[in-house]
Amino acid sequence: MLSVNDAEAIILNLVQPLNAQRDIEVVDLLTADNRILATPVTSSLDFPHWDNSAMDGYAVRYEDVQHASAEQPVILEIIEEIPAGYQPKSTIQPGQAARIFTGAVIPTGADTIVIQERTRREENRIFILAAPQPQEFVRHKASFYQAGTPLLSAGIRLNAAEIAVLAAAQCPQLNVYRRPRVAIFSTGDELVTPDQPLQPGQIVDSNQYALAALVKESGAEPLLLGIIKDEPDTLQEAIAYAIANADIVISSGGVSVGDYDYVDQILESLGAKIHIRAVGMKPGKPLTFATFSTQNSSTDAINPGFCTNAINRVSTPDSSLYFGLPGNPAAVLVTFWRFVQPAIKKLSGVTEGWKPIFMKVRSRDELRSDGKRETYLWGKLHLIDGVYKFHKAGGSHSSGNLINLAKTNALAVLPIGQTLISPEEKVQVLHIGNL
Repeated sequence: MLSVNDAEAIILNLVQPLNAQRDIEVVDLLTADNRILATPVTSSLDFPHWDNSAMDGYAVRYEDVQHASAEQPVILEIIEEIPAGYQPKSTIQPGQAARIFTGAVIPTGADTIVIQERTRREENRIFILAAPQPQEFVRHKASFYQAGTPLLSAGIRLNAAEIAVLAAAQCPQLNVYRRPRVAIFSTGDELVTPDQPLQPGQIVDSNQYALAALVKESGAEPLLLGIIKDEPDTLQEAIAYAIANADIVISSGGVSVGDYDYVDQILESLGAKIHIRAVGMKPGKPLTFATFSTQNSSTDAINPGFCTNAINRVSTPDSSLYFGLPGNPAAVLVTFWRFVQPAIKKLSGVTEGWKPIFMKVRSRDELRSDGKRETYLWGKLHLIDGVYKFHKAGGSHSSGNLINLAKTNALAVLPIGQTLISPEEKVQVLHIGNL
């Protein structure tokens, strides 16, 4: 039985990001939210595009106003008004100024902006009542970004700020990595779908719904294969289909040591290399991780240019990763958060932010374990007086108890050998949701 850290290292070392030459598709800017940029961005535009004013006021020559004060104001002639979007027609000469508004182009000859609060206007004359700093409130051309230099790097997740940058750079279409495809199915003769009436001994398959939601949250595309009965031939057919059509396969149930737990032997019969069969954690001990190698003949090249013609490449995977998760619902979620989610994120092509996020916080509650395995207790992080604290979910922390997993955003981790964490004592937590 492997330690949690060893299992994590094996899994994440075997995960290879999507292929930057093949696994690329083109999306419109308005549909690019939460996608992973596949090629770097270089713009032909300077930002700002020209020298412009950061404030409403007057464009002046610093030489004219450097000694201005309320007692001895400098009086300048206003020769032009420059709103945003207007190209100045005049050159500012000694003794002259232009009325200017935020974002407007600074006219030739001016080098400083005096804000309107430090002036008094009388018809076409402006009284400068305080000396500005040299080049004050001037946003210089290319001071934010210089054309031809890297703007956005490949491997970043596109959120609102990045999309705004791309819009400003006039990139209406983007090269992004395709979403990883994740096949999901549940095993067990006792399982039924939520719309079926329950018979004695049956339970609803909640795992497939939870896993589909988690896969989408991780930025991947779920491929739902339903409930697979505990029949070796049927199960083998489902696994063979899944590994041929998905980058990652997730099954729940069938990986323990029961008479009807067939997953491991079927994986071996299909040529899988099984790297993990059990992990020293609670919940989640029966965990299978395996890899399949496949052939991919696509050699078409992607155009590396950005904001230029690009080609969709929807390929079959070079290899498939198989996660055989336990059947109990709490164990399914804990093992997904601990191992599967970072694997999906790394596979997606993101260069950072895919590793599990751990925090040291104080526990509001007493936390206990038997100390025999690394133990995960679910609950919620609360911000109290500017400090995050962990509050354990009430009720049983049995691997079969799904109910108190609601509203969970963190897992407290008790290492092997530690049986007690007292209230207000620090504990390591795995952050799994929104704070």
